[in-house]
Parts: sequence; structure tokens; C-alpha cells
Amino acid sequence: MGVTETIADYFGFDEYETDLSTELIAGLTTFLAMSYIIVVNPLILGEAIEIEGYSGAQVTQMIAVATILASVVGTTVMALWANRPFGLAPGMGLNAFFAYTVVLGLGVPWQVALAAVFVEGLIFILLTVVGARRYIIELFPEPVKFAVGAGIGIFLLFLGLQEMELVVSDPETAVTLGNAATSPIAALSVVGLALTLVLYARGTRGAIVIGIIFTALAGWLVTLLGIVSPSELALEREYNLVTNDGLSGIIELILNVQYDFTPLIAGFVDGLGMIAEDPFVFALVVFTFFFVDFFDTAGALIGVSQIGGLLDEEGNLPEIEKPLLADAVGTTVGAMIGTSTVTTFVESSAGLEEGGRTGFTALVVSGFFVLSLFVVPLMAIIPQYAIYVALVVVGLIMLQGAADIDWQHPAWLISSGLTITVMPLTTSIANGLAAGIMSYPLVKAAVGERADVSPGQWALAVAFVLYFGAYFATDAGFLTF
Repeated sequence: MGVTETIADYFGFDEYETDLSTELIAGLTTFLAMSYIIVVNPLILGEAIEIEGYSGAQVTQMIAVATILASVVGTTVMALWANRPFGLAPGMGLNAFFAYTVVLGLGVPWQVALAAVFVEGLIFILLTVVGARRYIIELFPEPVKFAVGAGIGIFLLFLGLQEMELVVSDPETAVTLGNAATSPIAALSVVGLALTLVLYARGTRGAIVIGIIFTALAGWLVTLLGIVSPSELALEREYNLVTNDGLSGIIELILNVQYDFTPLIAGFVDGLGMIAEDPFVFALVVFTFFFVDFFDTAGALIGVSQIGGLLDEEGNLPEIEKPLLADAVGTTVGAMIGTSTVTTFVESSAGLEEGGRTGFTALVVSGFFVLSLFVVPLMAIIPQYAIYVALVVVGLIMLQGAADIDWQHPAWLISSGLTITVMPLTTSIANGLAAGIMSYPLVKAAVGERADVSPGQWALAVAFVLYFGAYFATDAGFLTF
């Protein structure tokens, strides 16, 4: 048996009706769609993490290495244990909460915050092993499960269109249409998006990857030809690197990367010893990380799985405890080496749309993360607007999940509608889930179908009410810690 046959047999290519080339393209697509995290996560966490004796740039590079390694661990477990085509990395939103709310806002030392993420990961592992996470997720009302995909789709659409400057801020209407005639980013994005959609409509394999690469190259071409300035495409640093330093400068930059991230590990160890100094605040931080990450991960898993046709008739993901364990392990290891909570990325849907169906897609993603270790300073060379072309395409595709919703039933209409709309409007998957979960039992009771709501669903709704009550009271200053 050859290598290809061994891989196909291990990952079950025949069962999932896929092949090696499809999985390879899907893995590359997912990696390109989520690779921005290698740059963005260190920039966010670097705002909060200071290490004596090291410059801000060196700390940022340390965090970049930790980000990559945490992604490799979580995604590899997803590939080999769960056999699912999902990529994992430190999650957006949770990294901002770590940096701006916990460390800079509450004044919690970054070492203690890492310890909190570590404890959260251990709790996730325990709850996953005993089946508690699966039980809670399966309590989600059916209309909420079917609405998650469409909600994430609009979420991705909104984020992508904003990054591409096709949707811009407006003081009177909050947002409005961007002007491609005055914005080079918007103009390039429109062309790249149009090409990608045409290729997708024609059934071209790798359409999303082609769209990303074309848009990136087009941006570089018009910059190098002097048609637009580097600042207009947010390529100042990369432009100077390529034009002024040349190949020798690039090689020197690669060789001088700060790969030694042991100061972050030492900080984590110190954080464990600092827990006893203020256990109440520590418990609060752990609970917040846990609560938000639990539902954020659940929503992402269900939404992405819906695109891949991996859900059963009741909207559940079979053997969901396996991918849940992957993010729990990734979170635990990630905290130990210096990064925030690891979670399943909704950008994985880009790879699923390219046909990825097995863990080999995730293994390819993990492999590309390993390769990116050698070019940490150069990962930003792919413009953000090029990457977000993929999210817009995938967002459009994910809207098809709304077709499975029974819009004639009030409970489905209200809980699904709130789930879909609250996600993008609050830029939070967890908030969208909360809106649907809290409204479902109330509407079911109002229409005389209270018997259809399980005690667990009522308990889940009450838990969200209590959480948001404490959150808003704290934010308003009624509760202080």
C-alpha cells in the first residue's frame, strides 16, 4: 500500500467522498483564510504583555511563535484525533478581552491571565471527557442550530466588506457603501471578489485560493508600478522591505526572528504562583473566559459543520466531543507557551467549501502553520483585504442554511431571526446564540408549547440571563471587584 492509499485509508477519503488533491487545496484555502491571526494576535496581545529586557518587537515575535505553535497543536489534534477539517488558532475577540479588558482594564498581570486561560482549558478537557460539553450543546434549540450558519455568514460578510472598504463608517447611518473610485483597496477588492465569484459559479477548483492570490498580486503590482502609493494599500512596511532591503534584507530579517519564547513560559509559571494573591478576581476571569469561549466554539463548530454537510437530522455534529477536545487541548497548551484561548476558526468554512471533509485538511493547515515559523516577519505580506475576499464568498455561501428554518412558526422565526441578526450586529457568535437560546423557551411558552421545552433549555436560558445581568451591572459600575 502506497503513501497516498495509506493516507486515504486512515482519514476515510472514500467514506467522505473526497481525495488527496481536494484535501490539499482545502487545507491551503483554510490556512490562507486564517493566516492573518499570525500577525494580528501578537499585535493585540503585545499591547498587554511586557517582558523586562526585551523590546516590544521581540515580544511580538515571541507571541507570533507561540500563536503558531498553539495553532499547530490544536489543529493537529483536530486532524489526528477528531478527523475533522477544522483549523484552530487563538481566537479573535478573546485575545482582545485578554489584553484590553483583563490586563489593561482590570489591571490583572498578564502572567495571571495566562494562568486563567490554562485553568479554563483544563476545565474544558474535564467537561469534554465526561460528556458535559456535548450535553449542553445538544440542548441548543433546533432553530438556533440551523440559524447559526446563516448568522456566521452575515458576520463574515460584514467583517470582510469592512476590511475591503466596500462598507465604511458613516456618522448618520453607522455604515454606508464605500467608494471604489476613491479607495484603491475597495477597487482591488471588487475586482478580486468578482473574479472569485465567477470562478466559484463555474465550479473552478481552488476558486477562493485563486481569488486571494490574484487580489494580493494585483495590489503589489499597482504599488510597484507606482500607480498607487504603498500607504493607500497599507503596504508601507512590506513595500520598504521589498524595494529597499532586497533579498539580503529579507533573509536577514528571517534569520533574526526571536524564536526563543521561554520568557512567556516563565511568565505563565509565575502566574500560577500569583493566583492566591486575589483568587476572587482570578475566578471571575476564568468564568468569563470559560463562558464566552464555550458558546463561541460551539457556535463556530455547528455553523462550519453545517456548510460541510456534517450535521445530522437534528442539527447535531456526531462525535462532537472529539473536536471539542481539540480546542481544549489547544487552549491548555497555548496558555502554557504564552497565548490566549485557542478555538475553532469559522474561516475553516472556506476549506470546507473547497471540498475538505476529513482531518487531512486540518493536517495540511497545521503543516502550513509549521512552515510559517520560518517566515514570521513576512506573513503580513498578504494584504488583509485579499484574505477577506475569501470570507465574503464563504459568507454568501453560508446564507443557504437559512433555507432549513421554519419561518412560519413563531418560535423558529424569533429565535432564528435573533440568532442571525445579533451575531453580526454585536460581532459575537456567543451573543447571537444567547439571543436565540433566551428567546426560544419564552416564545414556545407564549404559543402554548411549553411542554416542548426541556428543563435543560430553560436552565440554559436562565444562565444567560444571569450572565448578562452580572456583565451589565459590572459595566455600569453597580458591581465592582
